[in-house]
Amino acid sequence: MSLDDMKRTVRQHIDLSWNKGRLALAERLHSKDFLYKSSFMGRPLNGSDYCAMVEEIRSAMPDLEVVIEECLAEGNKVVTWSTLIGTLEKAAMGYPASDRVLSISAMAFWTLNSVGEIQEICTMFDMESFRSQLGLETRPFAEKALP
Repeated sequence: MSLDDMKRTVRQHIDLSWNKGRLALAERLHSKDFLYKSSFMGRPLNGSDYCAMVEEIRSAMPDLEVVIEECLAEGNKVVTWSTLIGTLEKAAMGYPASDRVLSISAMAFWTLNSVGEIQEICTMFDMESFRSQLGLETRPFAEKALP
């Protein structure tokens, strides 16, 4: 699979899952041993748990749009920088509803297997900015870094 094909697969996955909610189609792009890891999840998720998480977030943010800012590939890896934009109309993932339009930056590291299936996604979200936009308490970096 070429690097451009890998990037196309990742873009398609983001569009199908996050932007369109076509999770059964997105899940077809997963390998059998698919794992999703994230900075806001306490444990890795398999394919069905990943789909349930996306459904929960899309339900809480019906106007959600994920914009891919950058997409790079090398070897069997793809890296995306994305911005999630939407209004958290219902409480989700332990965060309260808000009437504010939120903008959340995310970096994701995608691993594809030898047949071009998505084997792993590891995502880091800018959670402090997210919390700040919701009007929740944030902690200075030095405070977080200290025990």
